[in-house]
Amino acid sequence: MGQGESKPQGESKPQSTPAAPMGPDGKPKKICCSCPDTKKLRDTCIAERGEEHPYCQSLIEAHKACLRVEGFNV
Repeated sequence: MGQGESKPQGESKPQSTPAAPMGPDGKPKKICCSCPDTKKLRDTCIAERGEEHPYCQSLIEAHKACLRVEGFNV
């Protein structure tokens, strides 16, 4: 853009991704390693029954809740 020009309406700067929550060791937590118990139950259910099964849906929501407690925005 040249001098005196402005951004067109509706254009905004890209949103940055939120920083990962920090672990007790001062390093960022990894979502893949958080909540292993709920993750294992969720993954097993999906493999055996499918993602749309009502029981699996409750396990998926439980895993998301656990991740939120750990500080992830899911």
